[in-house]
Amino acid sequence: MNFKKILVPVGGILLVAMSYRAYGLGGVAVALGGVVMWVLMHYTRLMQVLKRASNNPIGYVGSAVMLNAKLRPGVAMLHVLALTRALGEQLSPKDEQPEIFRWTDGSKSHVTAEFLNGKLVKWTLYRPPVSEGDDSDAAPAP
Repeated sequence: MNFKKILVPVGGILLVAMSYRAYGLGGVAVALGGVVMWVLMHYTRLMQVLKRASNNPIGYVGSAVMLNAKLRPGVAMLHVLALTRALGEQLSPKDEQPEIFRWTDGSKSHVTAEFLNGKLVKWTLYRPPVSEGDDSDAAPAP
């Protein structure tokens, strides 16, 4: 069970109750103002991340290798969306746990991430093999 869903509202209610007991209605006003500010900050961050993600193609990331280096187990999906600046291509069935998303870059490398209850569990980086005949990145011979 996800205790955060229970503890955060209970903590807010306790904060308001303790502020009323200590400072009366003025304390309640300050506590409610703080709670509303906290909610608005999180809402604003969510909207900014989604606005940036809407400007990029689904499943695209600038560099899959850099994304792989920045990922850590347990980070929220919102954090991964902020890193990639794009929604991932969903590979798992809709509304089924775990959720699997993929982000691909221009060199066809891709990161496949698995989320369980909105938290990153594991991820894999795939880099296509470089063929010997493909020397487009090599410097021209003198």
